[in-house]
Amino acid sequence: MKKTLVLLFAATLGLAACNNYKKGPGGLMYMIHKSEGKEKIKEGDIIKLNFIQKNEKDSVMANTYDLEQPQIFPVGKKQYAGDMNDVLYLFGEGDSATFKLDLDTMAKHSGQPKPANLKNDKYLVFTVKIEKVLHKDPKEADSTFQNKAKDFFQKDYQATVAKHKASEEGKIKKFIADNNLKVQTTASGLQYVITTPGSAQKPVVGDTIMVNYTGKLTTKKSNGKDNVFDTSDAKIAKETGKFNPMAQYGPRAFALGRAIPGFDEGLQLIGKGGKATFIIPSKLAYGENGMPQGGISPYTPLVFEVELTDIKKPSAVTVPVPPAPVNPAAATPAPVKK
Repeated sequence: MKKTLVLLFAATLGLAACNNYKKGPGGLMYMIHKSEGKEKIKEGDIIKLNFIQKNEKDSVMANTYDLEQPQIFPVGKKQYAGDMNDVLYLFGEGDSATFKLDLDTMAKHSGQPKPANLKNDKYLVFTVKIEKVLHKDPKEADSTFQNKAKDFFQKDYQATVAKHKASEEGKIKKFIADNNLKVQTTASGLQYVITTPGSAQKPVVGDTIMVNYTGKLTTKKSNGKDNVFDTSDAKIAKETGKFNPMAQYGPRAFALGRAIPGFDEGLQLIGKGGKATFIIPSKLAYGENGMPQGGISPYTPLVFEVELTDIKKPSAVTVPVPPAPVNPAAATPAPVKK
């Protein structure tokens, strides 16, 4: 709730001050909501920030708050006036701001056309909070600074992981309570609700199954909507900003036994035509490492709503065993025991 109120306040502030943007180079527009008055970011510094990225229609394209994944990266040399690095030089640690990057300027200097989803927009809009700045002393050796930064952010990451771990159980309990679910729990810790059992025949490891599914986090987005990270449903993909025109929507094929453990276990509880909701603890999903590229942080519990549409048994075709290497020298010798 606190995070939602903060974001709503930021959005309201942005609307109220929409005509108070300052003009910067290269068509840049920016507005500082709060300044801590600290040393400004400069080339070579390493920063940690949270951001909300939108198009001009106010549609959210990315939100690190929703994913609980602040971004950490070194600040480079600006390539042209009004680029991403140029605007970051305006801020210091603790500052919050909104800025607009001119898409025509970006296209001109990159030599690439505007992205198809932004072709009718003039600006790409970011609202940022600079969480931490690690300043590089001009006289400091690069290796010394890199080691210092590595040590600092490694400890910062470990603290974040510990926070996720400590909050996991509470997230699961809150999701179940908020949705008034009467769950059953397996010995492994998978919690589930079967809404339609399906056929008597259940899939087993080695079967190929066809599944309609939507995967989401237990926590809502800041706008109150489900935090979907993947789906086979085109309608849901469009509604949640996850639509990929290259993807094949509809039931998808899975080789049972090759997905995350909680997903594999849950699907063996229903038959063809079955529907269920799985609440999967992180130990049965992506664990302590998470899957950052998929928007899943360490120790993140997952929810899957699934429909098992078909079960295909493996064929009886025998797979030939590949021959031994023709050239014995190409084979790796076994280690010699002493």
